[in-house]
Amino acid sequence: MILPILLTVITGVGFQIAELGGFEDQFRWMIRWHKGDFGYIDFQKSYPFLNAAGLLFLAITGISMWWKMRRRKTVLAND
Repeated sequence: MILPILLTVITGVGFQIAELGGFEDQFRWMIRWHKGDFGYIDFQKSYPFLNAAGLLFLAITGISMWWKMRRRKTVLAND
């Protein structure tokens, strides 16, 4: 679930750096990957939903872990 998010972040930042350096023509493939176009496999329509699902999954698991730690600290403090 984290792969689409990492790929989006890395390719987006990489392309911006290439554009600032004047090398955007050599790194057009990065913006295509950033949008979900992987050549023969084209996820451009579903890629935002994969990113959203990954982000939602990470948020839910992170909140769950935080909640369990918070509850555990409360139980230990009461003993």
